[in-house]
Amino acid sequence: MSQEIGEFEQGERKTLPIEKGFPIERVNEIAAKEGRAKQWYRPIYTMHKWWARRLGCVFRAISLYTLLDDSGQIEVHEPGENGSLSDYTTDDIGVQSLIDEVDLTDPDSLWKLYSKDVRVKDKKVLDPFMGGGTSIGEASRFGAETVGNDLNPVAWFVTKKQMEASEVDVEDLEDAYETLRENVAEDVLQYYRTDCPNGDHDADIMYVLWVKEVDCVSCGHSVPLFRDYRVGKGRYGHDDKYTVLDPTDGSVIRVDDWQSEQVSPTTGETFDPSEGNVGSGDYSCPECGQQYGIADAVQEQDGFDLRPYAIEYYCEHCDESGYSKDDVKDYKAPSDEDLDLFEQASEEWESSPELHEYVPNVDIPLGIMTDSSAFEGGIGGGHNLLDHGFDQWSDLFNDRQLLTLSKILRGIEEIENEKEREYLLLNLTNTLCTNTLMTGYDYSYNKIQHVFKSNSFDVPHEPAEGNPWGAEYGRGTFQSMWEMTKRGVEYAKAPTERYIEDGEKVESPEFAQPIGGDFELHCSDARSLEMEDEFDVVLTDPPYYDNIIYSEISDFFYVWQRILLADEYSQFQPTETPRAESIVANPAQDKGSEEFESELGEAFSNIHRVLKQDGAVVFTYHHAGVESWGELLQALCQQDFEVTATYPINADENKFIGGEAVTFDIVIVARPATEREPISWNSLRRNIYRTAQKTRQRLEENRDLSRGDIGVVEMGRCFHEYSKHHGQVERAGDTMTAKEVVDEIYGVIQHGSDIGEIDVFLDLLETPNASYDDLNKLSRGTNATPERMEDMRLYRMDDGFKLGTWDDEKRIAYIQSRVDSDEELTDLDKAQFLRYRWEHGKSVSEYLSEWEITDDLRELCEGLADATGDDTYRNILESRLSDY
Repeated sequence: MSQEIGEFEQGERKTLPIEKGFPIERVNEIAAKEGRAKQWYRPIYTMHKWWARRLGCVFRAISLYTLLDDSGQIEVHEPGENGSLSDYTTDDIGVQSLIDEVDLTDPDSLWKLYSKDVRVKDKKVLDPFMGGGTSIGEASRFGAETVGNDLNPVAWFVTKKQMEASEVDVEDLEDAYETLRENVAEDVLQYYRTDCPNGDHDADIMYVLWVKEVDCVSCGHSVPLFRDYRVGKGRYGHDDKYTVLDPTDGSVIRVDDWQSEQVSPTTGETFDPSEGNVGSGDYSCPECGQQYGIADAVQEQDGFDLRPYAIEYYCEHCDESGYSKDDVKDYKAPSDEDLDLFEQASEEWESSPELHEYVPNVDIPLGIMTDSSAFEGGIGGGHNLLDHGFDQWSDLFNDRQLLTLSKILRGIEEIENEKEREYLLLNLTNTLCTNTLMTGYDYSYNKIQHVFKSNSFDVPHEPAEGNPWGAEYGRGTFQSMWEMTKRGVEYAKAPTERYIEDGEKVESPEFAQPIGGDFELHCSDARSLEMEDEFDVVLTDPPYYDNIIYSEISDFFYVWQRILLADEYSQFQPTETPRAESIVANPAQDKGSEEFESELGEAFSNIHRVLKQDGAVVFTYHHAGVESWGELLQALCQQDFEVTATYPINADENKFIGGEAVTFDIVIVARPATEREPISWNSLRRNIYRTAQKTRQRLEENRDLSRGDIGVVEMGRCFHEYSKHHGQVERAGDTMTAKEVVDEIYGVIQHGSDIGEIDVFLDLLETPNASYDDLNKLSRGTNATPERMEDMRLYRMDDGFKLGTWDDEKRIAYIQSRVDSDEELTDLDKAQFLRYRWEHGKSVSEYLSEWEITDDLRELCEGLADATGDDTYRNILESRLSDY
C-alpha cells in the first residue's frame, strides 16, 4: 500500500512542511506581480543582468517551507524599527502548530510567517549552481549560513556584490560615485550633445539610430539595411502619428500611417515606410534590384559601414522654458555638426592608445552562440555573430562608445576603495546591456532594446547607440543604473516584503535581518566541492539541457570585468569563461543529451555527499513532458535520492529563447533515499494509481488549482512511490528504468482524469477573458495540447486570442470541410455544426438521422449550454426542432 507523505514512523527523519504541502496559489499570486516589477520588489537582484533568475518570492517561500521544521530553533520578529518578537514566538506552541498544520489540502498555515522577519538557528544551505544568487540571498534572510558556488566567474562576481551589499556604507558608495562623476561625466557627455531644433542651444542626445550599409555586388551602390523606415511611435500631442525616415532626402518626418504610401514633403517623391531593403537575410538594392545574402556581403567586403539616420534628443533648456513635451523630447535627422562630433570622438579614440587598455581587445571565441553553422547539431535559432563582421569583443562597439566606456572604466580603476570600485564596475558592465552596437531600437515603446532580449546574440541591422552616462531620460545609462545599484544596496541592509493581503498589495516595514550575513562563495565545478555531510538544505536551480549557454553569452560581461579583476581574482585571468566543464548540452563542446545527463548525475552524486542524511534537496526545474521528467527522475534516483514532492510554479517571467517558451516550471523536493525494496510493476502500478487518485481528489475538493497543476502535484506523489523501489521494479522478468516508469505514470495520471481538448475548451469558455496563458495552464498534465487544439481550430491567434466558438468562421469552415469529406467528427464538431445551422435557419434533420445521438453528445450540449448561457444547445437535439 502507498504511504502518505508525512506518515513517517517515530525515529525516522523529520518530514518538512514543503513535503506535506506548498501554497502554490499564494506564491503565484505574488510571482505574477513581482515578475513585472522586480526592481521594486527585490532591487538587490536587479543590480546586474543574469539569465533565467528565479523570482525572489519563490525562493523565499521555498525557504520558509523547508528551513522551518523545529519551533525550538525559530524566532519570529515583527518587521519594523524595534524588531520585537512576534506573538508566534512568545506562544510556546504558536510556530510549531503552524508547521504541523501544513497539509496537502491546506498548506497556508505557515504562510502567515511569509511577511515576518523569521530567523532559524543551526541551518546551513548550499546552492551548487547559484547563478545570480537569488537562492542564497533569500536563505540568508532567515539567518541561515549559506554557501554559494558557480563555475561562471560573472555569476560569482554578481552574487558576491549582492551578498556583500549589506556591509557597504551607502554614503561612502555615493561619495565614490560623485568622485567618478566629477572626473568623467563631462568627458563623456560632451560627445552626446546636438543642436536643438528649437533655438541656438544644445540638447542632450538620448539615442543615435544607425543603419548598416553594404555595397551592392552588382552595381556598387551603397545599400542601407533598413527593414522599414520607422523611427518611433508618436507620443504626447502626436500619439496618433508615427515618426519615420524619409528615404528620398534623409529627413525625419511625422506621418499618419507608417504602413501606407507617403509623399515626401520636400522632394515630392512617393515612398512606403513599411518597405525597406531587407528581408529574410537578403538585401535588395534600391538602385538595380539585385538581391544578395547580407552575411555573405559582409564577409566578402570585410565588414560593413555605419550611417546615423536619426537622433532622439532631450532639451533641458526647452523643458525649463516651458516648451511642450513634443518639443522637449523628439527626433531629428543628424546634422553636419553631429557627424563632426562623432568624428572628433573617433579621432580622440585613435590618438589615445592608453585608453585601449580599458576595452576588451580579445578575440570572440568560436562557439555555438557565436557561429552555430560551424558545428553539427544546434540549439534552436541561428546564431552567427562571427559571420557579421565581428572578430573581437571590442568590435561590438563604435569608436565613440569605446572612447567613453574606456574613460569610465579608467575612472573606476582610480577609485581607491576596493568594494566601492567593484560596485562601480558592476554598474558599468550592466550598462553595457544598452550601450553596444548589438542593441536595436524599440519603435513601439520609444526606447533602446536590451542586448539579451532573446538570451542570445541577435545582430541588428539598425543598431541604436545610447548615451553611456545618461541624459535626463534614457534607458540603461550609467547614472540610471547607479540608482538601481544604490537601491539594491539599501534593500540588502533592510529588506522589505511585498505580498497580497485581502486582494491588495502590501509592503512590510523593513526587516532587521539583512541579506548576506554568514556566507561564503566558491567559483568552481559543482562536481568538485569538497565538503561532506555538511548541509541541511541544498537549494538550487540546476542547469537545464541547452536552454541558455551561460559560458558563451556571459563572455560579453566577463571580458570587460576581467580588465580590472584579473589581478585580483584567479578566475578572471583566462580570456574566456570555462566551457568544457559547463554542464550543458552544447554541440560546440561535443556534448549532447547523454553527456548532459551523465554530468548532471555526477553533480547530484556530489550533492548527495555534501548533504546530511536527513537533509533535503529543493530545486526549480524548467522542462516538462515525459522525456524530461524521466531524465530528471533517473538522474535523482541513480544518485540515491527519492523524490518526495513536486509543485508547479510561475518561477520565471522571462524564460524565452528564440521565441519559444519553456512549458512550465516546477519545484522538486528530494531526500536521500531510504532502503529500497523490490516490487512488481503490477503492485507498484496499483499504488501509483491509488496515490494519483487520492491526491487528485483531495486537491480538487480543497484547492483552487487547474487540472494541469494538480497533475504536477500528482506526479510528485507518484514519483515518491517509485523512488522507494528504484532499480527493483520488475515487469515480465525485466527491471524497469525510471524513464519507463515515468511513461507509465504519465499515462496513469492522464488516463485517470481523461482530460482532452473538449474538456479544456469547455474550461476556457467558462474562463473570463480567456487567454493563451489560460490555455497553457488548463492543458498542463492533460491529454490536450495547445498545438492540437489549434489544429482543430478551437482557438486562433491572428488577432489576439480568440476561441473557436460556433460563430467563428474559421472553426465552422474546419468542421464543414470534415463534413464534406466524410471525416470523423468529434462530439464538439457535431454540436457546433448543428448550432450554426440552427442559427442560420438550415435543416438539421439529415444530420440527426445520420449521426448517432449518444449520451456523450447530449452531455456535451448540456455542458456547452451551461458554459455559454446559450440554451439553444439544450434544444438542438430535440426532434421538435430538427425540421426547423
